[in-house]
Amino acid sequence: MADAFVRTSQLCFSWPDGTPVFDRLSMALGPVRTGLVAPNGIGKSTLLKLLAGQLAPAAGQVAVHGTLAYLPQHLPLAGDLRVADVLGIAERLQALAAIAAGRTEPALFDAVGDDWDLEERTRAALARLGLAEVPFQRRLDSFSGGEVMALGLAAQLLRRPDVLLLDEPSNNLDRAARQRLHRLVEGWEGCLVVASHDRELLERVDQIGELGPSELRLYGGGFDFYREAVRTERAVAAQDVRQLRQEARREQQQRQEARERAERRAGRARRALPSAGLASLAAGRRQRAAQASAGKAEAVHAARLDAARQRLGEAARTLREAPDLDFTLPATRVPAGKPVFAGRHLQATHGERKLFASPGLALEIRGPERIAVTGPNGAGKSTLLRWLSGDAAPSPPGSVRRGEGRVAYLSQRLDLLDPARSVAENFATFAPGLPDGERANLLARWLFRGERRHLPVHALSGGERLRAVLACVLHAEPAPQLLLLDEPTNNLDLDAVGELESALRAYEGALVVVSHDEAFLEAIGPTRWLELAEGRLRERG
Repeated sequence: MADAFVRTSQLCFSWPDGTPVFDRLSMALGPVRTGLVAPNGIGKSTLLKLLAGQLAPAAGQVAVHGTLAYLPQHLPLAGDLRVADVLGIAERLQALAAIAAGRTEPALFDAVGDDWDLEERTRAALARLGLAEVPFQRRLDSFSGGEVMALGLAAQLLRRPDVLLLDEPSNNLDRAARQRLHRLVEGWEGCLVVASHDRELLERVDQIGELGPSELRLYGGGFDFYREAVRTERAVAAQDVRQLRQEARREQQQRQEARERAERRAGRARRALPSAGLASLAAGRRQRAAQASAGKAEAVHAARLDAARQRLGEAARTLREAPDLDFTLPATRVPAGKPVFAGRHLQATHGERKLFASPGLALEIRGPERIAVTGPNGAGKSTLLRWLSGDAAPSPPGSVRRGEGRVAYLSQRLDLLDPARSVAENFATFAPGLPDGERANLLARWLFRGERRHLPVHALSGGERLRAVLACVLHAEPAPQLLLLDEPTNNLDLDAVGELESALRAYEGALVVVSHDEAFLEAIGPTRWLELAEGRLRERG
C-alpha cells in the first residue's frame, strides 16, 4: 500500500512501577524502510508493541494505516505446536483437504474464504525464507532457534501486510538466513520498521530512526550514513561545549568583578559620609540607590550566567560521548607458537547418528590466534566450543590436548556472575589476590566508579552487565589464555557491541568466536576464519 503509515501523537507510557518510557513522543513513518536504533532499555521493543496494539499508551494516540504484522523478538511458541499452527493455516488446510475429498458443507467454504491458493502462497513464503520443503505437520521443537524465527516471519508475511514491524529479527539466524532476511528488507515496498543491532541489515534501510523518550530523530540513509552523521554531530557538539564552558567562565568572572567593584564603591561611600557632612536623610537615599544599582547589576550578571549554564547543559546533553574505557590486558598475553589446544577425530554422536563427517574434526590453536567460526545453525559450532572449554568430551576415539592456562567461556546469556551480588563482590571472587584499591581502580577503568561498583548485577543494564562480565573474566586470576565466545552480540545494543569490540581488540590471548555477525567479526580482526558446514571444518578464505 503506497500510503501505509504508523504515527504517534503525544504518546506517553510508563511501566506499572512508575518507570517512565515515553513522554509526549510524536512521530510519523510512511511507506519507507526505517531502522530503529537506541541503547537497550530506551524502549524500542515497547514502541513496537504500542504500534502493534499489544500495549496501551497512558496518554496520546497511535494510528496505523494498512494491514499490520508484527514479529516480536521472542516468540511465545510451545514446542508441541505444528508448522501449520505457527503459520495460522491449520484450519484452512483442513477445510481445503475436506473439500478436495468431496465434502460440501458451507462451513468448510466459509473457513477457506478466498484462500484457495493458500498452500501455494505458503510454500512460496517458506521458500523465500529457506524452508521450502518443511512438512506442515512437523513439530516446532525439532527446529533450531533461527528456523523458528523464520517460521514466525513467514506467518506474518502470509497476512500480506502493508506495515511490517520486526524486533531484532537477525537473532539466532545463520549467515544464509541473514542474507535471505536482507533480501526481504531490500525488496520491501510498504512501511517497514525494524529494531536491530545488525549493522548489515541496517545498511539496507532507507533511514535510521534514533529513539529517545520524547523524539525519534531520523537520518536519511543506512547505518554508515547514520554513524557518520552522529560523528559529525558529536564533533560540533564538543566544540559547542568547549565554547560555552569558556562563556560560562567569562560570565562567572564578570559577575565576580562586578561584585568586587560594587563593594569597593560602597566602601568608599561609607568612608566619605562623615567628611561630606551630608544630612542623614540624603545619605540614606544615596546608599539605598547604590545598593539598588548593585542589586540590578548582580541580577543582570546572574541571569547571564544562568543562561550560559543552561546553554552549556543543553549542549552537553546533545554531546554523545563514546565511553572512555581503558583496555590494557597484558596479563592475557600468549607467546607466539605456544600450544593452546589440539584436537583430533573430534566426533559427537546422537544414538547411531554422527554429527560430523568421518573421521571427525581436527583443530589446532597456537599462540594468540584469533579464530572466527561461522556456519549454519545446527552445524555443531556450540559443540565445538564445549570441547574447547572442557565442558564436554568427544566420542571415542577423539582426543584432546589443552595447553597450560585458564580457559574462559562467555555465553550470550552473560550468566557468569552472581546476580544478587554487587559488581565489586563478583570482581573480588574472580580476582581475590588483588588489593581492594587496585580492584577499585580496575573497575573504574570499566566505568564502575563510586557507588556504581556496589550495584547488584541484576540491576545493571545490558551494556553494564557486559562490561562487568568482561572486567571479571579478563582480570581474573589467572588471566585467561583462551577466550571462547558464543554469539556474543545477540541482544546487545550498538554501543555495547562497540565496547565488546574494543575489549576484544585489547585482549592478547587466543580467541575463538562463534558468530553470524560479519561486521562484528571483521572489527575484532580474526587471524583465521573457519567454516563448519556439512560435517566438516574448513579454512575460509
